[in-house]
Amino acid sequence: MTIRLYNSLSDRKEELVTLRPGHVGLYVCGPTVYDMSHIGHARCYVAWDVVVRHLKWRGWGVTYVRNFTDVDDKIIRRAAERGVEPLALSRQYADEFLIDMAALGNQPPDVQPRVSEHMPQIVALVEQLIARGHAYSAGGDVYFAVRSFDGYGKLSKRHLDDMRAGARVEPGELKRDPMDFALWKAAKPGEVTWASPWGPGRPGWHIECSAMSEAHLGRTFDIHAGGKDLQFPHHENEIAQSEAAHGCEYVRYWMHNGFVTIDDEKMSKSLGNVMNIRALTDAYEPQAVRLFLLGTHYRAPIRFSEAALQDAETRVAYIYETLARADARLSQGGAEVEGPLYEPERLERLLAGFGEAMDDDFNSAEALGLLSPYLNWLNELCDKPPAGADKKAVRRTLRRLRHDVGVIASVLGVGEQEPRAFLDRWRARSAVRKGIDTGRVALLVAARDEARRAKEYARADAIRDEARALGVELVDTAAGTDWKVAT
Repeated sequence: MTIRLYNSLSDRKEELVTLRPGHVGLYVCGPTVYDMSHIGHARCYVAWDVVVRHLKWRGWGVTYVRNFTDVDDKIIRRAAERGVEPLALSRQYADEFLIDMAALGNQPPDVQPRVSEHMPQIVALVEQLIARGHAYSAGGDVYFAVRSFDGYGKLSKRHLDDMRAGARVEPGELKRDPMDFALWKAAKPGEVTWASPWGPGRPGWHIECSAMSEAHLGRTFDIHAGGKDLQFPHHENEIAQSEAAHGCEYVRYWMHNGFVTIDDEKMSKSLGNVMNIRALTDAYEPQAVRLFLLGTHYRAPIRFSEAALQDAETRVAYIYETLARADARLSQGGAEVEGPLYEPERLERLLAGFGEAMDDDFNSAEALGLLSPYLNWLNELCDKPPAGADKKAVRRTLRRLRHDVGVIASVLGVGEQEPRAFLDRWRARSAVRKGIDTGRVALLVAARDEARRAKEYARADAIRDEARALGVELVDTAAGTDWKVAT
């Protein structure tokens, strides 16, 4: 089994070969916590959550580190506007972010470091850069001397002279070169500060990730991931300062997820088209938001639309309805002894095909496409077992197919919830949207079950028609009458 991933540094797919055999060190740039998280964050962190899940399924050990930037210009400005302490504001929004990640089904990272908790490491790294001649102090600020590092621009494929033509020194800055960037910022009145050899101040944006990744993964580690918008300057600057400080490779593989577009424009706060995760998961089933995000390869841009989310809701409900039907069918009999399967070759292709798609740069879109016909097959085995086929072999296949679909669900994080509990929540949510009285529906379900047991089929049909008039479809299952909101 070989996993290939697209390395932004080389601009090609490469086999994953880790520093420590069988173990992956992964660092993902986390959010700057000064506001509620948006769908761009959802796209980013769902993608890397699936990468971690797949690596673990394939037998790799993973150390997953995702930071919080809790000290930053934006945080300081927002805190000043609200009259609160910057670290209190960042703690509030870090907590909100974790709520959103849990709603989307993202598993927590192994380590979630915060900038404010890593000042000794940040100061030590800046000192190392000064000692090696790659940084200089100026008026309490410390800047990285970009021209001192020969490899600058290798990740973004930019030439320093071209970049310098558009660069400028802001008022109050004491840079020697317009392309130099801040490693440490001198304290300004009213700002949160820490002590340093250059006077009180706080870190620049880029140095924090170099210091935190080194603290938790070492000077060189396997994969660094984040949004494509971070490729330059943030990740480019990380490479420069880390490799200049230590004289060794910083990261072996760089991975970047694509943008979210709204009405074919890149989502950005300046355009006023940012979609809040909490608002999305209040309006739509969170599992549907996740499915929508995984329906496009992580490197490609993804176009947000309400129609796409509505379609994802329909598809995720179908997944859970299928799993619930299979569980109900299997619950009608005990476990079988080992024996022949029905269409074993077809069955084997499910996990094999899924694994191949995900091994090829974590292609969740292709993997989901491969899953669809097997969900249809699962329904067929529940509804109409093949005529003439060995019933025990069919049942064994049904049980194995249900298991394998569950494995895929655990990797993608879609379909891994208990089906009945999900469907109960989904139906209640859908009914509230359409103003349907769920108490009345429950009475109709009970009445239809009673009519069917009494073989009063005309009455059962009349009850079904009454439910349809309410906007509800009654469904016959192995466990009795079920219902869903009509589409």
